[in-house]
Amino acid sequence: MINDSANLEQSLESSNANYVLIGIPEDIGVRANSGVGGTDTAWLPFLQSFLNIQSNDFLTGDNILLLGHFDFGDIQYLIDKNAQSEEEKLEALRHAVNTIDSEVEEMIKIITSVKKIPVVIGGGHNNAYPLIKGAAKGLYKAGIVPLVQINCINLDAHTDYRPVEGRHSGNAFRYAEEDGYLQKYCVIGIHENYLPQNIWIDIVNNFFMDCITYEDIFIHEKRNFIQAVAHATGFTEDNYTGIELDLDSIQNVLSSAATPTGITPLQARQFINFAAVDTKPAYLHICEGATRLANGKVDESTGKLISYLVSDFIKARNTSEAAQ
Repeated sequence: MINDSANLEQSLESSNANYVLIGIPEDIGVRANSGVGGTDTAWLPFLQSFLNIQSNDFLTGDNILLLGHFDFGDIQYLIDKNAQSEEEKLEALRHAVNTIDSEVEEMIKIITSVKKIPVVIGGGHNNAYPLIKGAAKGLYKAGIVPLVQINCINLDAHTDYRPVEGRHSGNAFRYAEEDGYLQKYCVIGIHENYLPQNIWIDIVNNFFMDCITYEDIFIHEKRNFIQAVAHATGFTEDNYTGIELDLDSIQNVLSSAATPTGITPLQARQFINFAAVDTKPAYLHICEGATRLANGKVDESTGKLISYLVSDFIKARNTSEAAQ
């Protein structure tokens, strides 16, 4: 835990921990994208699972600092109480995402500027934008990157590269790129059925973007899953890279856009392990998961799955650094 929250930057800098664990339990960005709410329910079940794993030779926890979580409940309450129509609510939610962006960006900038790796549990995928922006600014401030830009790998059923139409969970990477903070972007596992034609054209015509569809990996078998991940890490290896995992890419995991056909939890763990070792991680972001959705669906196992993914990332990094 942090020693002195009043002097956050100094406390972080003096900590021996390499990884800073932080939660963004909100579903404002998902609802601003007309999605099913509930992504605010994953953080506490994750924490309960993660804090109860064993301290042993594989992972002691000594280099993990639990910083805490954001609380945007007051914003949510105000919108629910005062918005008169669905259109007004959507506009208010998208405006609220800007407030979330500012808070998250500032925190991530502080963490990365003292050369720590943020491990962020969401929340909607809207938070990728302030993570990219904050990490780019923090790493630049620390003198680690020459430009205020980082790369990004995203394991996701969707590109989240939708138009600039007001902030929500479906356009974080578009905003990050248009604002100049995202240098290279590679998405693995996009479902062709949910890839808008205009976004597909934008990606294939952009030298700094690449994507590999789920169908190309698992249906047409143009390359296997690990080859796809290796392609993504190779594409982004020239800079620090944000590692993104949207839980809606995993088959039958409870999320706002759950899928009956997706990657397995094992493949998600392999992705995290490979990316942790084969990139220079700017941060890890696991998002879009839920234990309880607004439509009543419940799955208590989501938090434990996220716990496995986070421990895999830290163990892989520890092993890699010990070997160097």
